[in-house]
Amino acid sequence: MSKRTLVRGGLVITAADEVHADVLTEDGRIVALAAGGSDVAASWTADRVIDATDRYVIPGGVDGHTHMEMPFGGTFAADTFETGTRAAAWGGTTTIVDFAIQSPGQALREGLDAWYAKADGNCAIDYGFHMILADVNEDSLKEMDLLVQEGITSFKLFMAYPGVFYSDDGKILRAMQRASHNGGLIMMHAENGIAIDVLVEQALAAGRTDPRQHGEVRKVLLEAEATHRAIQLARVADAPLYVVHVSAEEAVAELAAARDKGLPVFGETCPQYLFLSTDNLAEPDFEGAKYVCSTPLRPREHQSALWRGLRTDDLQVVSTDHCPFCFNGQKEMGRGDFSKIPNGLPGVEHRMDLLHQAVVDGHISRRRWIEIACASPARMFGLYPKKGTIAPGADADIVIYDPHAEQTLSARTHHMDVDYSVYEGKRITGQVETVLSRGEVVIDGRKYTGRPGHGSYTPRSTCQYLT
Repeated sequence: MSKRTLVRGGLVITAADEVHADVLTEDGRIVALAAGGSDVAASWTADRVIDATDRYVIPGGVDGHTHMEMPFGGTFAADTFETGTRAAAWGGTTTIVDFAIQSPGQALREGLDAWYAKADGNCAIDYGFHMILADVNEDSLKEMDLLVQEGITSFKLFMAYPGVFYSDDGKILRAMQRASHNGGLIMMHAENGIAIDVLVEQALAAGRTDPRQHGEVRKVLLEAEATHRAIQLARVADAPLYVVHVSAEEAVAELAAARDKGLPVFGETCPQYLFLSTDNLAEPDFEGAKYVCSTPLRPREHQSALWRGLRTDDLQVVSTDHCPFCFNGQKEMGRGDFSKIPNGLPGVEHRMDLLHQAVVDGHISRRRWIEIACASPARMFGLYPKKGTIAPGADADIVIYDPHAEQTLSARTHHMDVDYSVYEGKRITGQVETVLSRGEVVIDGRKYTGRPGHGSYTPRSTCQYLT
């Protein structure tokens, strides 16, 4: 049986346009748009009509950087694919791209199959995978080609975490050279991990053990240096580069300089770097542990450079790096030794709302909101126009958004499976009201109606900024 849904009376906002229009979906796809009140729109019939009067009608968000069930430091991220994708839906995100992990000595296929198994049948929204390369060798380089053909078209490497995920410059260069031939996109965690480990050792030896030291040792200059080095290695390999979770003004400057040369270099930042700072890391009584992530939070003055980078397109994407660990029993592992605090924050539920608050605050326009949260990540990771826009032929991933609703963010009301909120008590304007994922209503007037297993694995083409 064909199933039709009509979204009527809203302001449709995409990265390219804002127009008062009705949107007709059928069997999980958008089939037509027509001006609200027009004869064409008036002639449409549907099984369900959703009234979007005085609301925005926007594409479902695409979060290109999540870590559900990720192992780290002897524990696991608190959100499963079931709880994490449900929380994403509550926040208006309808697609995530998570990171499958290759362990040292393991084939890429083993790591990827383990992540397929974690996600299969458990996701409330659609999902894809990047691949973390922890062991660059001849076998894994060959496997990269096979994964690209399978729709795993991006590969993450780490200049940080020696002994865990770290790759030296030679391994990074080899992976970049392979990507330059198979069409893959290299994603880089750009911090000088070798130097950071020296500073960690020195801080602990001097008795500096509290969470604020996490930000002190992971210095801005070590992010900027690694970003510069990654760009130069990508130039040598003639490969594109995507730098994840950019947090510092100096790193943005490196990206801007590369892009001014016309290089295929891209950058993402995350809401925590736009709204939080080292002031949070310095909160007393070990509360700062809640804010430990890598790259770390920076002094507040870096935020203006990040906002400027988003406006000038030196930063193209806002993702969450959602990797939550509970304060009780997980973050507490680092009491007396900040280096043992699991690195990661909860955020998948709040990205769309926080970026709407940025519209309210005048940092970005409404269309730029949709561009950095929906369209650009979809293009970056080979999902556009299936995802990231409202247009005939696109998946019916649609969010009815109330731009006037007021809410207060809190662990008491969020849906992520973590016992605190990094935005506890923050008042924001705007709230997701109803969410369609491939035409199925998963949030209905602030009620969850989705189910595990609705979300489907979505293979990706190569980065669409390179074609």
